[in-house]
Amino acid sequence: MMLSLVYRGIRRAAVHSLRTSRGTPPRRFLSTCDGVSLVDAETIFALSSGHGRCGVAVIRASGPASATALRCMAGLTRSLPPPRTALLRSITDPQTKEVLDRGLVLWFPAPHSFTGEDSVEFHIHGGPAVITAVLQALGSVPGMRPAEAGEFTRRAFQAGKLGLTEVEGLGDLIHAETEAQRRQALRQMSGELGRLYQDWSHRLKRCLAHVEAFIDFSEDELIEDGVLNQVDRSVCDLQAEIESHLKDERRGERLRSGVQVVIAGATNAGKSSLLNTLCQRPAAIVSPIAGTTRDIVETALDIGGFPVLLSDTAGLRESPDVVEREGVRRARERVQQADLTLVVVDSSQLPSDAQKAADFLQWYLRSVLPTEEQPETVFPADRFLLVLNKTDLLPQEQRLKLNGELMRVSGLPPVCLISCHTNDGLQDFLTMLHSSVKTLCGDPLSGAPTLTQARHRAHLQQCFAALAQYQRYRDIDLALAAEGVRLALTSLGRITGRVGAEEILDIIFKDFCIGK
Repeated sequence: MMLSLVYRGIRRAAVHSLRTSRGTPPRRFLSTCDGVSLVDAETIFALSSGHGRCGVAVIRASGPASATALRCMAGLTRSLPPPRTALLRSITDPQTKEVLDRGLVLWFPAPHSFTGEDSVEFHIHGGPAVITAVLQALGSVPGMRPAEAGEFTRRAFQAGKLGLTEVEGLGDLIHAETEAQRRQALRQMSGELGRLYQDWSHRLKRCLAHVEAFIDFSEDELIEDGVLNQVDRSVCDLQAEIESHLKDERRGERLRSGVQVVIAGATNAGKSSLLNTLCQRPAAIVSPIAGTTRDIVETALDIGGFPVLLSDTAGLRESPDVVEREGVRRARERVQQADLTLVVVDSSQLPSDAQKAADFLQWYLRSVLPTEEQPETVFPADRFLLVLNKTDLLPQEQRLKLNGELMRVSGLPPVCLISCHTNDGLQDFLTMLHSSVKTLCGDPLSGAPTLTQARHRAHLQQCFAALAQYQRYRDIDLALAAEGVRLALTSLGRITGRVGAEEILDIIFKDFCIGK
């Protein structure tokens, strides 16, 4: 048994070594610049700040030729500047010695840099001509080439500076457009989500090590009693934690991509007017002619720091027009996909009696809902807001009475009375909309870190299913049960980017006094 385990470890190590040896060797070159020679791998460079005219642009280089580029272009014939210290220098072309600009240079020696490699930054003026000249000059230094998209971050990941979830958090932070997105991305980039998954991975490695050790050594009575019972408890605990993590109602993913809010209702209820009022521009055509909106009109909004993708849709009615019928079909499809639907009603068409108005609104809501989702009596408050528009056409006394009566009616979603013409009630509506959106996204800074990527969810679902395989085969075939734990560990490793078989052997020899 001991020989089989040792052989397995040697085989894994050999396979790992073979895979490593088959990797593409780094390109090597010999370069000379003002008497400085370098023999090493490729160095990449790129504009790190945004494109377009700006006051200051940052150009970054990473790799072993960074020091050479710094000496060549900043006129440093002897020592390099102190690490992470800005130095004002003339930036010159290494070939023609022409001065291209005057700016700051910073030196980041390995491993204390973003990529873990020798790196240099040129802080120059942000004019297009200056940026182009400096980039062309860097390209003339032997061994340097323009970076591919995301290559700096890839090198940081490969150097162990960032985990895969941290890399994704960095990408989300760069693309964050609202305050809540920034907070969520920054929390993920800090490594909190990665640490949660690493903790689960460590516990799974321990479970797998214990099961494999039991398979190989239990007959020799070298394994402590109750090892499998400990594994059973750990697997059950992990399943419960993963299941709870998955039951987040997709709040993190929704915050990352934006809450899908759809405006729906009958023709001429004021849906397009509401869209234009919310985005404060004429995004949709407004006309007294029924059926003006045929296709989906979308606009992105920031509602109290939360991202919203707002969609105006065609008025819901039967029509002989084939184009309008297609618009109605798309509108119903979008309502079915929506996180939140704003059901707009022309309040001037409501019965004056409050109870009759409530009955009308119940019927109206059912006409908006997809057929398969029609409820019996209650409409979910987190999925619908009832917007009574055109209240400026009602007498004030009727408005007050209607609002008071509808608030006491059960079975209706939250109701808000507004006028897109006078903006009356708009602030109360925005407060209600913000509250609904915040509920859908959650607070990105409170509680456990949430799922932010669809791929995380898919791998965690696979992990959960694999742990169920362990429980299914635990008393039938322990080898198949162990394979379930291994599959679960692999699924988690695909989220973090770290899957190491050698770590299992390390735990076996660390936790068990085998062959003592």
